[in-house]
Amino acid sequence: MSINVKQLAAEKAVEYVQDGMKVGLGTGSTAYWAIRKLGERVNEGLKITAVATSQASEDQARELGIPLVSFSEVDSLDLTIDGADELDGTLQLIKGGGGALLREKIVAMGSTRMIVVADESKAVTTLGKFPLPVEIVPFAWEWTVADLAKLGCKPELRRSGDELYKTDNGNYIADCRFEAIASAADLALSLQRIPGVVEHGLFIGIASMAIVGKSDGTIEIIEVDSGR
Repeated sequence: MSINVKQLAAEKAVEYVQDGMKVGLGTGSTAYWAIRKLGERVNEGLKITAVATSQASEDQARELGIPLVSFSEVDSLDLTIDGADELDGTLQLIKGGGGALLREKIVAMGSTRMIVVADESKAVTTLGKFPLPVEIVPFAWEWTVADLAKLGCKPELRRSGDELYKTDNGNYIADCRFEAIASAADLALSLQRIPGVVEHGLFIGIASMAIVGKSDGTIEIIEVDSGR
């Protein structure tokens, strides 16, 4: 029987959730397994409250009986568990493949700790092979995309069928192909200077632990000082 390495990593991460915690629920195929395991633990008696980073994760949590609260009811979170599209050895991340990068970053930054869950294919030496998602406003998107291209990438607006994809916030996503990102920190600053950019999928100095599931059934845990 093949091993579901995403499930392996996600369920390990849920072991760090303790009674009374306020938890951020990530979005995507690996976060799905973490939310499912959290639902099992809640049904077994674990007492937590949670906020979700997307409508899909919120819907899943409600179905599983995980108590959700509004952001007006909490001022910070103890822990967020979320996936990544790429991660390097210092836990710099590319996120946003699931389209929720803005909400994911807000929730992660509002958490004392962020744990990343991933399968071994997401661990890289240099970020950039995965196209970097950048959330942009629809107004004058053509100008914003042109400015993104000046950074050395090939930007392409994400589509959903025949329509342009829209985030839960009503924005577009430009998937930017860099192939290799020499300095994630420098690129993040350049992206922030473009007026039409709402947020980008580079998560730098945010995650403090990664749990990476491997095809042989083992787990690698990477820990860094996020500086937060």
